[in-house]
Amino acid sequence: MKLDQITILLNSIAPLEQAADWDNVGLLLEPKQTATIQRVLLTIDLTESVVKEAIDKKVNLIICYHPILFNPIQSLCISFPADRNILSLIQKKIALYSPHTAIDHVIGGVNDWLIDGCGIGEITLINPSKDQLSGAGRLITLNRAVSINTLCNRIKSHLNAPYLRVAPGALKSIRTIACCAGAGSSVLADVQADCYLTGEMSHHNILAAQAAGSTVILSEHTHTERGFLPLYQSIIQKALNAPVELIISTQDKDPLHLK
Repeated sequence: MKLDQITILLNSIAPLEQAADWDNVGLLLEPKQTATIQRVLLTIDLTESVVKEAIDKKVNLIICYHPILFNPIQSLCISFPADRNILSLIQKKIALYSPHTAIDHVIGGVNDWLIDGCGIGEITLINPSKDQLSGAGRLITLNRAVSINTLCNRIKSHLNAPYLRVAPGALKSIRTIACCAGAGSSVLADVQADCYLTGEMSHHNILAAQAAGSTVILSEHTHTERGFLPLYQSIIQKALNAPVELIISTQDKDPLHLK
């Protein structure tokens, strides 16, 4: 399968126009226009160990959730790790694609996967697109209110997260939950809910939510995204009409550890 064909397919799954205005999504590295894609590596972040893994496994394309290029490039120097990763991919003719907030926002994407861990209820889009096909976050009204402990256990199980950080609000039971993958403060700021679920939030935003009576649940940035990769792999595999191998990185890991 040619690179341009697979980028068209990826765009059909998560249209790039659905991404946030500030984001840099799509094909970020195209080392060879006529490249044939036989093996694809899925990862959340592009670290040196992930680049080495891609080279060792003879990958043709990396789908990296977080984009490594945001600002205009003024130089590329081998002495800087991020630059070294880019140069290594170019040298080995490995293409790089980032879906980031496009796959966050689209229906069936990261935010829908995240809210599924909260329980059964009516889900609405937060900051929906004009065509109602995507939204920056999700708001669920559970069929039945649950305790904070029950909700936390559901979320930990769904995300396979070893722990959660919780700032309890005034309510003992939770019915409405607003969620946004990653760092969701800006998306959730104007949404009224019993509970906010995201990866990370600033100290002062947590205090503001608590003052309004809401509970804040933080799972760490990586846990709101990493568990989606197997589902994303399955979605892409089903859409492919070619013998392309999709593998999830074994070197891509949460950089934070408890001591």
